[in-house]
Formats: sequence, structure tokens, C-alpha cells
Amino acid sequence: MGTAMVVDLAAAVTVISPHLDDAVFSCGGLIAAARAARVVTVFAGVPPADMPAPDWDQAAGFASAEQAVLSRRREDNHALTMLGAHAVWLDFWDSQYGRRYTARQLADALRTVLLTQTEGVVVAPLGLFHSDHALVHDACRLLMLAAHAHGPAWSAPPAAAPTAAPTVAPPPVQWLFYEDAIYRRMPGLLQQRLVQCRDSGLLATPVNLPVAQYLTQKSYALNAYQSQLQLFSEDRLCDLCAPERYWMLQPAGAGPA
Repeated sequence: MGTAMVVDLAAAVTVISPHLDDAVFSCGGLIAAARAARVVTVFAGVPPADMPAPDWDQAAGFASAEQAVLSRRREDNHALTMLGAHAVWLDFWDSQYGRRYTARQLADALRTVLLTQTEGVVVAPLGLFHSDHALVHDACRLLMLAAHAHGPAWSAPPAAAPTAAPTVAPPPVQWLFYEDAIYRRMPGLLQQRLVQCRDSGLLATPVNLPVAQYLTQKSYALNAYQSQLQLFSEDRLCDLCAPERYWMLQPAGAGPA
């Protein structure tokens, strides 16, 4: 019988967020529990000043796409400061602004950000419902699978590198995947993702993290995202303060983490 996965939240913790709120919505307790987490938001790029606000931004009261993203960055920075974390914002545009990317493009950018992390935990979305969430999940899966194949993808040597004398390997980076808040309540979505993981050769194991005591702190940080919260239904608001849930995904036969 295998041993339970031990996650060291005192080590380096990086949370990958599709948008400027998803990390706190889904992982605010974990972020607060970590020593000094960093949150990497993928779709945090600022559109030009002359781009009109699309429907979602208009509903939130913004006059332009630029105004919306800059305001959300301020909200995000405020929330993360309350949780003792810091923000890293990538320059990809939210899909509502009309640009399209590949999972490989996102993975390459994330690899660059993760270059300095040789231990601890990377926490990524399961990628439920929203196309941006699914794309970030796919990018993180690429990096996670590369890490299983030949060590952390961002620190693996080039294939043509000469063989060096054996050295002590750095502590491995653990990968976890979080259930995307709001979307995880939609019937069948989580089940579909887990079935898709199984069909692609990945084993999914639930992981319990000691973060429940931090959910009150998370609830205060959630209030920073007023531009988004005003648009949410009661069901969505309730899910933001529900227990956080995490999964370990690993290739079948990879052995215990």
C-alpha cells in the first residue's frame, strides 16, 4: 500500500492562474498557508488603449479593455498582498480580446518563469470549462510530463550535452492540480476531466492539504476582486468559500511521488 503524498508548503510554492483572480478563487487557502507563494497569471496582458471593452468588461463597468485589465491587476496585487504572496503577470491576452495561442507557447513562457524553482510545489488548474483554463492546463501538463520523463522540464540539460560526473539531484518539484472554483460545480465537468486524464494514461489521486484554517483569511482577500464578484450568481459566490480540492496527476507506472 502506497504512502500518502507529503506536500511541503514551507518550500517554494508557485500557483499557475489562468486569469487575474483564479488562483485566489481556487487556492487562496493554500496561498495563505505557504511561506511566500508566487502566483503566475498567464492571461494578464494589457490590450491597447483604443480597444473597446467586450461584453464582460462592460458589464463590470469598464469603458475599455485596457482599463479593465489594469484595474484587475490592482485587485490581484491587493489580494495577493493580503495573503503574503506576490504576483507574476505574463503578457498573453484573455481570449475575450481576440488573440489565440497554443499550449506550447504558454508552456515555453511558463518554463522561463519556473527556471529558478528546483524544489517545492507547482500548483496548476485542472482546466474546467473555460477555454483559457483548458489551455493553461494543457500547457502545464506538457511541463509536468516532461518533468516525469527527464527531471524538471525547465532544468533538464540539452539532449546533446556531454555526460557529466554524477551530482546530487536537487529536491524534485511536485506538481498538483486544483479544481477550478466556480466551474467545478458544473455537472459532470470534473468527472469528464478525470476521465480524460485516465484515457491519456494519467492516474489521478486526491491530495488533502492542511489549508482549512486559512479560509477565513482567503475570504477577506476575495473581496479585493469587486469587479468580478458583482457579476457572480449566489451559487458561484458560495463555491469561492467552499473547501479547496487538489489532485496529483502522474503517468501510470511512474511510482509514488
